[in-house]
Amino acid sequence: MCLRLIFICICLPLGLFAQAKYSFSKDTLLMGSAFAFTAIHESQSKAQAAVEVAIAEVDRIERLISSWKPTSQTSSVNQFAGIRAVKVDWELFQLIERSQKIAQLSNGYFDISFASIDKLWQFNGDTVEMPSDEELSASVALIDFQKIILNRSDTTVYLENEGMKIGFGAIGKGYAADRAKVVMLENGVTSGVVNAGGDVLAWGYKADGRSWNVGVANPTAKDEVLLALPIVNQAIVTSGEYEKYVIVDGERYGHIINPKTGIPSKGILSVSILTSTAELADALATTVFVLGEKDGLALINHLEGVEGIIINQENKVLYSSKLKDWFADE
Repeated sequence: MCLRLIFICICLPLGLFAQAKYSFSKDTLLMGSAFAFTAIHESQSKAQAAVEVAIAEVDRIERLISSWKPTSQTSSVNQFAGIRAVKVDWELFQLIERSQKIAQLSNGYFDISFASIDKLWQFNGDTVEMPSDEELSASVALIDFQKIILNRSDTTVYLENEGMKIGFGAIGKGYAADRAKVVMLENGVTSGVVNAGGDVLAWGYKADGRSWNVGVANPTAKDEVLLALPIVNQAIVTSGEYEKYVIVDGERYGHIINPKTGIPSKGILSVSILTSTAELADALATTVFVLGEKDGLALINHLEGVEGIIINQENKVLYSSKLKDWFADE
């Protein structure tokens, strides 16, 4: 396999960047992941202030949607599963609605109620043996997006069965990145990047007028960049099993679990999705990983404005239709 690194320089009229641009970047830990923010602005102090506003926004979202925080609305929904509906903010309600649409689109291969299986697989070294068939069956029985009952009239969420849980591990960071971009734009940052633990959202151009370039890692050597893509007003999200995994009976299991079986998915090393929002890219990257290369590519090619790169277990790189044509022209 031979892949070329792609570096694109966008040539723009000099007058567009006649005024000096400053770049301010900051890294921090949010939502259990490393976040990095970059803002381009004529004023360095305003760039810095916009980044701080974005960090505060991600922190706010984490407090709202995290199933790990007992005071979050998501935790309240989980706490009263099978008991009663819970009123939530319109923002969280809409996030659940959008998640449900992706669940329907994917026939349940994306499902935020997968969180009920979180006790069976621990990717911190604690899991040393396969869950039993009985444990898997009991957990999978609680995964069913159709049993997440939404009432728009009073913005309530009800999980029909006791023990059900929802979680936003496959979409939450993408949503947070989108919101960070919104507040940075509101603060005058027309060019910037949010890297939400690998969910990358870029808009505008660098301070020198060039486009942003985002690398796709080699899943068998994650410090090696297989290819770089020029990103303008797009998100690119990669899901892979090479960073979080466990070894059970000599076999490696990644952290992306098939909600139909309760077992980590096999067959793909990584999936990268390019589209307009980080939220959608985040959700689709997980979905395609679970679906596998054939069905995953079919889904990508069916969706307008979505492109993808799949690296299978033979380390072969597969492209969605438009990207395949684009690379062929290079």
